[in-house]
Amino acid sequence: MIGCMSDPGQADGTWTLLTGHGHVLVEIARNPRARIRDISEAAGLTERTVQAIVADLEGAGYISRARTGRRTAYTVHSDSLFRHSAQEGLQVGPFLELLAASGTAAMSSAGPDRQRSPDSHAEDG
Repeated sequence: MIGCMSDPGQADGTWTLLTGHGHVLVEIARNPRARIRDISEAAGLTERTVQAIVADLEGAGYISRARTGRRTAYTVHSDSLFRHSAQEGLQVGPFLELLAASGTAAMSSAGPDRQRSPDSHAEDG
């Protein structure tokens, strides 16, 4: 039998598909004027971790930030390329558009406690 990192029957497994960097980048794409505290809460990470990830993302050219008074506004550089060789040459923009839009649409239409049913997806023809 092949082992896995978490019990497949466990609803709250110990791993997620996106890394912390991915979660933070998606949250910034959703709300470019979000505070570190807001990003931290949405991504499920500490504020200190989010601050370090934001610095990483800025250093790698995925985002830039500008201060406006006491607030920070982020700009996502959608033409940035994925860093992993398996996605060589692919831009992050389409990925972020999909996840950022689906998150805000799901939250506004279904509410935070409701999930979409599998029947709500269009079937392939």
